[in-house]
Amino acid sequence: MPYVMVQIPNPPAPTPSSAPHSVPTSADVARLAGVSRATVSYVLNNTSAVRISEPTRRRVRQAAKDLGYVPHAAARSLRSGHSRMVLMPTPPAPAGPLYTQFVHDFQGALSRLDYTVVQYGACGPLGDDAARAWAELRPVAVLVPGPGLGPQGVAVLKRSGARAVVTLSPEPVRGAHALLMDHAGVGRSAAGHLYARGRRRIGVVVPEDPALEVFSAPRLAGARAALRGTDATVTELPLAHTEESAAALAARWSGLGLDAVVAYNDEYAMLLMSALQDAGVRIPEDTAVIGADDLMLGRLLRPRLSTVRIALPSGRDLAGLVDRAVRNPGAEPESHALFEATVVQRDST
Repeated sequence: MPYVMVQIPNPPAPTPSSAPHSVPTSADVARLAGVSRATVSYVLNNTSAVRISEPTRRRVRQAAKDLGYVPHAAARSLRSGHSRMVLMPTPPAPAGPLYTQFVHDFQGALSRLDYTVVQYGACGPLGDDAARAWAELRPVAVLVPGPGLGPQGVAVLKRSGARAVVTLSPEPVRGAHALLMDHAGVGRSAAGHLYARGRRRIGVVVPEDPALEVFSAPRLAGARAALRGTDATVTELPLAHTEESAAALAARWSGLGLDAVVAYNDEYAMLLMSALQDAGVRIPEDTAVIGADDLMLGRLLRPRLSTVRIALPSGRDLAGLVDRAVRNPGAEPESHALFEATVVQRDST
């Protein structure tokens, strides 16, 4: 059988790709904007010590945008002696809507001041050991949620170049700026409100999640302190954040003999209130319920949920504190109350 030779043509040569674009530099921005490189640096670094007209600032920013120019963070750190990174470790306990909104506002305010906010995952070392891991990133400032960081950890961060360390905890830490969280005040306000409404057998919902104990324990202690020396009693009520746990607690409610409950927050209040209503407990006639955080959903319930409103500082104020500390790292640490607790009475009490 004869063989047939078939010639297969060579595949076409690949079309040469266009040469990669060179990375734009500040010199390119300066040429396009018609200014000096120093002016570009002043504008893009938000330097306030040099007066530059607003039209010039707009021209430089537009040129940088058109070229796709992004300042080199490492190079800028070498020039200035520090980065513009603000490190925010995630809180040790699950963050609720109130804290999430607070963080969003804070990040936006820092961004407008030309800082870059980086959130650090919660897994890994804690306390002073965590400080060493944070220090490796060379942040200019660290905002630490919750207790655990000690003076040694603050010193490690400062030696690594952090100009500002801010803690959010019940007690100040030597060497750090402090935003003091008065969770005991939340419990005192809620329990005091119920007592003033004539309630005397008061339960306090405490989440079973151990990560929340740093917040729930002070709230329970605050409720006990508010009622100490009165004719009222306080009963601790452990509760998991599940419908099953709430239903089990509601099923034995009549045996507890309680006429009011302070919930850890609005989410736990709504969870328990729904279970109590399913079990035939009238709110507030049989049992008054108060939560904390003043979430929108609590206002949509029937009866509307009474709550303790927690007024957090504005993100702009906290960003201002960080910026002041970065600009003047040798200043005496500031201490401020993180929030004020105010009772908002609605239908559930």
